[in-house]
Amino acid sequence: MMASETDVYQLAVDFANRAVTFDRDGKIDAAIYFYQQAAYALRTCQHMDERDFSSMRDAYEKRATELKDKGDACMEMKQEKSGPELVTERAKVLCSEALDADNESKSEEAVNLYAEAVKLCLEAREMAKTEEEKKQLTQIAEMALERAEHLKGIQKAPDSMSEVKDQKIPGKGDSHGRLQATTPTKPQRIIPPLGIGNISLEGPKTNKNFFPFLEEQSLHRGSSQHLQLSGSDAYTQEELEVIRKTSCINNREYVPFMFYDLKEKFSLPMPFTDVDLALSPKQRRAFARWARPHELSSDPKVIQLIDPYSIRQTVVSDCSFVASLSVSALYEKKFKCQIITDIIYPRNRTGYPVYNPCGKYMVKLHINGVPRKVIIDDRLPLGKHGELLCSYSSNRNELWVSLLEKAYMRVMGGYDFPGSNSNIDLHALTGWIPDRTNIREGDGGCDKDAIFQDLYTHFHRGNVLATLATGEMSDAESERTGLVSTHAYAILDIQEIKGERLFMLKNPWSHVRWKGNYSELDTRHWTPELRTKLNFDPTSAKMFDNGVFWIDYQSVCKYFDVLYKNWNPGIFLHKYYLHHTWNAGVGPAKDLYNVSNNPQYSLTVTVPPGKDGKVWVLLTRHIVDIQDFRDNREYICLLVYKTGGKKVYYPYDPPPYLDGVRINSPHYLCKIHALEPGTNKYTLVVSQYEKMNTIHYTLAVYSKCPFSMQRIKNPFTYKKQVTGEWKGLTAGGCANNRETYSQNPRFRLALNPGREKAQVLIELRGPREYSIGFDLLPVVIDDPQAQNTPIPRKSSGPYRSGFVVLELEDISSGSYDIIPSTFRPKEEGPFIMCVQTSCPLSLSPLT
Repeated sequence: MMASETDVYQLAVDFANRAVTFDRDGKIDAAIYFYQQAAYALRTCQHMDERDFSSMRDAYEKRATELKDKGDACMEMKQEKSGPELVTERAKVLCSEALDADNESKSEEAVNLYAEAVKLCLEAREMAKTEEEKKQLTQIAEMALERAEHLKGIQKAPDSMSEVKDQKIPGKGDSHGRLQATTPTKPQRIIPPLGIGNISLEGPKTNKNFFPFLEEQSLHRGSSQHLQLSGSDAYTQEELEVIRKTSCINNREYVPFMFYDLKEKFSLPMPFTDVDLALSPKQRRAFARWARPHELSSDPKVIQLIDPYSIRQTVVSDCSFVASLSVSALYEKKFKCQIITDIIYPRNRTGYPVYNPCGKYMVKLHINGVPRKVIIDDRLPLGKHGELLCSYSSNRNELWVSLLEKAYMRVMGGYDFPGSNSNIDLHALTGWIPDRTNIREGDGGCDKDAIFQDLYTHFHRGNVLATLATGEMSDAESERTGLVSTHAYAILDIQEIKGERLFMLKNPWSHVRWKGNYSELDTRHWTPELRTKLNFDPTSAKMFDNGVFWIDYQSVCKYFDVLYKNWNPGIFLHKYYLHHTWNAGVGPAKDLYNVSNNPQYSLTVTVPPGKDGKVWVLLTRHIVDIQDFRDNREYICLLVYKTGGKKVYYPYDPPPYLDGVRINSPHYLCKIHALEPGTNKYTLVVSQYEKMNTIHYTLAVYSKCPFSMQRIKNPFTYKKQVTGEWKGLTAGGCANNRETYSQNPRFRLALNPGREKAQVLIELRGPREYSIGFDLLPVVIDDPQAQNTPIPRKSSGPYRSGFVVLELEDISSGSYDIIPSTFRPKEEGPFIMCVQTSCPLSLSPLT
């Protein structure tokens, strides 16, 4: 052999030795990887050497295949629990909930739950194969029955299990005073007012001596947190209707998560089974059956260890969601703050999610403006070789990754998910404020240094969760760089060392890594000092591809398109939310010349001297159908004007203080910075590029200073509308055309405001190809103070394309003439004139 051939052969031997070691230790993922690498190295040797390595190569490939068939980098199939074991677990859950109800003096509900537990134990006792199982079931049944009879006033407990067995299970309403399993009446769901504050539900003081097994396995619903608000704490009727309409998502109802849901019943006599989720095409090709956790693990847990490195994506196209899980898990692990474990139910008395043998789970997701309740079962899709066909944790016994993915896919309509972005996914998981920044080289107006410093500072303070996303890449570029086209990556760390800005990223696939600067393949940049400071050994990293890699910021800006950030709302002191509807038939389809019919809001912010006056406003469009999510054509934006909180009529007169790009994402974030000390008033205008459908939306305002926000309502009580046309002689043009101007149509407006002066709004609409306007001429004025003072004519201002408006305050009663015209004479076409006032009016044409 030549030296290079020897090196390749030795590399194959090293790979094979590592594979055998990992195989022996039960580390299947690593063993598969190194068996495959050994086989690949031997295949390379085959082309360089005359010796036959095929048998050795085939043996390694065969063993890798066997390990794949056994687990394929997912949970190993465990010995399934016996029927009595499963029933015993469900009986314990029933007793746990019965004790909760018992300690809260809900005797009737507790009696029913105890009765169900007794029934379950009697059924399981008939199936039990060992005396130990029978003894445990007997003990639970006797204790449950004893407590139930005590609650019903029957003091004597049965002397033996045979006595219990011979009885009918006691129940409510029985003439003999025995218990009947009945379903408690469920209170009617009433949506509470916003801002009910932080709700915590202390766990009941369980009598551990009465049910000793509950000390470790008791279930509890924990606490529900609702943001405290700045402003009114009650929903309007319109808001309630918006929330109701957008609760039906993909033909399934997801009601707002409320205080009552902390009392959700998770104990069931039979395992909970929901409607099957739609599978993706890749899943359908490999699908064998749905499996319960006890079929996959002998000791299932919801959470064993929150860790970003254990999360693995499989065949579901939800890389952004898996990346979102990773950064959320990292945050919880690093900052000891429950942002993932806080949304999974049932939970024990310490607020930690627990495994439910009854198969029912509840997840709280922020969808369509409010936290919503999502109920799922625990069945997971299994492939033909026993592999999980969903995302999972490499910690074999834990379920949280698979359960959260299933809950999110349930809301999104199924595992055949069209894909999303981390802004949307992280907001759903945490409620944190979504923000996005285009970072691709060549994007103008992007201060890369400022972006890095801002992200670096807030990342290490725990104020932000962040991911990166690539854009479209050719196959050749993907192969060369090691990056995946249109793919999300979790940001696990950010460092700046001696001027080098570095990111640690994780591919949700848990394999396929960056091949450029600062990758494990880079021999030039990894100095001994840098290796020590980042605790990174490129040589060891080469041995196993877990999808985690370092990359420099310059390369990030070159190969990634978008930086997704979700900000902790806790960095703000004041918050407020509004839920409204914008009907499709209101206003023009495009906001090119008229925004008078767009939803508008008055925002007043009071900034004390020396304080940060930062205000963020999040516009969220509600989506209720997967097709709308898949092919989103609603481009939304929020415009900010410095108009003293008054209504805006023209989109660019005055110019917006903050304009924005209309995007087809459900979320649009507008940031108002550099507020001056004192009172600052703004007008917020909801805008769309092309309005085709009715939209429901939420406006969420976050501020470091006190503020108030109200919808700008129409102050006018009376309204008259007339139509006319410029034709022939009546197309006289503007006042510059002295000979023909007087021939334009003329209308008489009569106002009768009484003692108070009136407010008047006049709108004129005409063909957009013409510049139009109008003049308002006083004829007879009733105000005595104005009798000797000439009242000047009013004009709609510069002639504009298709739409002009004039708003007047404190106008006197009397008669006025309105003369609508085009700028040039002989421009023929129809027009509509609408007059709204705060007093009675009449409007009629003059012949």
